[in-house]
Amino acid sequence: MTTVLRGLPPYLRLLTLTQLAFNIGFYAVLPYLATHLADSIGLAGWAVGLVLGLRTFSQQGLFVVGGVLTDRFGPRPVVLVGCVLRIAGFVWLGFAGSTAGVVGAVVLVGFAAALFSPAVESETAREAVRYEREAGVPRAQVLGVFSAAGQAGAFLGPLLGTALLYVGFRAACLAGAVVFVGVLAGHARLMPRRERVRTDRRLRGGARTVFANPRFLALCLAYSGYLIAYNQLYLALPVELTRSTGSQDAVGLLFALSSVLVVGAQLPVTRWSAARLAPRDALTAGLGLVAAGFVTVAATASYAPSRTPYALLPACALVVLLTVGQMLLVPAARGLVPDLVDERHLGLATGALSSVSGLAVLGGSAATGALLTLPAPALWSALAVVPLAAAGLARFVTPVRTARGNPGPLGCVPRGSGTRQPSPEKE
Repeated sequence: MTTVLRGLPPYLRLLTLTQLAFNIGFYAVLPYLATHLADSIGLAGWAVGLVLGLRTFSQQGLFVVGGVLTDRFGPRPVVLVGCVLRIAGFVWLGFAGSTAGVVGAVVLVGFAAALFSPAVESETAREAVRYEREAGVPRAQVLGVFSAAGQAGAFLGPLLGTALLYVGFRAACLAGAVVFVGVLAGHARLMPRRERVRTDRRLRGGARTVFANPRFLALCLAYSGYLIAYNQLYLALPVELTRSTGSQDAVGLLFALSSVLVVGAQLPVTRWSAARLAPRDALTAGLGLVAAGFVTVAATASYAPSRTPYALLPACALVVLLTVGQMLLVPAARGLVPDLVDERHLGLATGALSSVSGLAVLGGSAATGALLTLPAPALWSALAVVPLAAAGLARFVTPVRTARGNPGPLGCVPRGSGTRQPSPEKE
């Protein structure tokens, strides 16, 4: 990844390293928040769940707000304000000793991400399209580097947090704040200023335009199916491990396996995909692999001897197939957004993709949670329907083109070449 990162233009390097730093700072604190709330603050289990839910809603549910502000004011001020709020939130969380203080800090931490994440992601997509047009480097490859950097941060962050917990939870929070001080300084110095967008009738009608776009809605629903399926790593996988091995001790190892796979294989997978698959086909194939992971557990769980090393094989197969599917579909989905919406509404669309998916996960988690008492074959067969249905919806995600095959809203150049247009029948 380092070699490919050096080959990117300076601004894309900044955005990619930002994603790495964001996740290091975030995951140095988040995995240990529930234990801190229960043991140090003394919250009951339901209250811990409520606080964590508020964090998720204040972040994922409000991404669309950050996207709208990015379209209105440009990415620079939104990123800078988000960094300031994240620093304040982490410092507050480190010193909060009451339930009200913890809730306020956690909501502030989540809202900060709702500001800067859509700004950084939409700016990365915009610059990836521009780099594709100018240098012929597939946008999926750039977005793959971005995804791998984020996963590397998610892998390194808990390691940093674990080391700092020997000092105390407050030290982990302050270390996270320090990381974001560095991000703030880097962006204040290096992120370009953009002319402020005038609020005209067309910009004000952005939400109506974006949400009335059937292709974009199909992408949102397909991506929601992926996130609902991915969330089973937190819901159904621990249940399966308890059933097959008698404990959830292997959860951490399986998450580490997923992170290592993304860090090590994201770029080769993305290069292969960009050279051979249109973005829509990569999205469909990725969802198919996720479904195959669920079907594998359904087909083999009853045959793997319980309470033996072999009992982990179905779960390992699930994690590997889901992770490879993720490596195919996430860069493809992010790369499709600029081809489905007007450039002036790219921030809104980027935020909406996350917010719609987050709401779908909220409802989908409640629905799938009701299935957890089913036998393993029935449970995982039912869960496989979600990514399969999403793969069917992905077939409707067709980039916008004129009748002559000219580029779409941001200059769609599919198939990874950056220079040639595919024939309509291949798209």
